[in-house]
Amino acid sequence: MTMEFADRVTRVEPSATVAVSNLASQLEADGVDVVDLSVGEPDFDTPQAVVDAGKAAIDDGHTGYAPSKGVPELREAIADSLGERGLPYTDDQIIVTPGGKQGLFETFQALVDEGDEVVLLDPAWVSYQAMVKLAGGTLKRVDLTPHEFQLEPALDELGEAITDDTALVVVNSPNNPTGAVYSETALEAVRDLAVDHDATVLSDEIYDRITYDADAISLGSLDGMGDRTVTLNGFSKAYSMTGWRLGYIAGPDEFVDEASKIQSHSVTCATNFVQHAGVAALEECDDFVAEMRDAFADRRELVVDLFAEEGVDVPIGDGAFYAMVPVADDDQEWCETAIEQAHVAMVPGGAFGAGGYARMSYAASEERLREGVERLADADLL
Repeated sequence: MTMEFADRVTRVEPSATVAVSNLASQLEADGVDVVDLSVGEPDFDTPQAVVDAGKAAIDDGHTGYAPSKGVPELREAIADSLGERGLPYTDDQIIVTPGGKQGLFETFQALVDEGDEVVLLDPAWVSYQAMVKLAGGTLKRVDLTPHEFQLEPALDELGEAITDDTALVVVNSPNNPTGAVYSETALEAVRDLAVDHDATVLSDEIYDRITYDADAISLGSLDGMGDRTVTLNGFSKAYSMTGWRLGYIAGPDEFVDEASKIQSHSVTCATNFVQHAGVAALEECDDFVAEMRDAFADRRELVVDLFAEEGVDVPIGDGAFYAMVPVADDDQEWCETAIEQAHVAMVPGGAFGAGGYARMSYAASEERLREGVERLADADLL
């Protein structure tokens, strides 16, 4: 028997970031010392307050199904946190999801129909394209690479891309993979275009608490955007909770009603005791976030200096914990050589729509960052 697969599955490729991480893990299992700079995962332990809250929740019996939209305590804490960023969502306008990626998936499934047009800003996180294709949508891409990955200089191109046929615009600031934080002027232009063309905007703000020389502005806080913005956030990055799988989406009542159907018929709910740990993250871990952000800021400067010593000018963003390193035109081949010969794992920029670059995560110790750059130089890859 030969299985026939649905078109929606054959439209997409496996995640490039996961593929590189898997290869690095396999090499490490074979005894190879790999400097893995491919994964978007903080190298800090989950805060003890979160761990203790999770354990206490298990002991208290929070191990069954949770309400599909999330436990009330967490949705209320999220609403309070969003309110501090100028986003006036109520707890009823929030869906707690098992990871931010699930929240994104539900958003695309709820808003994108067969043939619908979605605008992406390149470089863009690899899974946006896959999720649009799974939903049957078509893509328009605005390339920010010529503008040092910033949106403001590309507003003319964005204005040409967004039309009355645009169903959804995806904005990720701070950005993965570039670390760019888009200016208020740029986001106001997104607002104006969305209003003019009656388009919805998905604002992925998963890195909003990891910024350095710029403030991350929430699109939904701008006048006129409250009823046309879906805000995505989560706990993985700011609280070093990647394996806990906890995220959320917030939006207008009608969006939450429809997206909730997808959650209830797929994953049902986020893990009950993990949600209680999430409350502790929001209410008790501001100092942890600040400490981790300060460490990333130091590593950010170190990365720029290390590459400069090798004659490589690396554009560095004001948020997240990534650097886009200019490499050979064939970035896929460069990354394969880097992991095979230098045993340094990075992600090809082409996976994000930025050929000629490789994404480095500097969420690694200073020692490993130094060693990674040294290995690349010794292998004549810089």
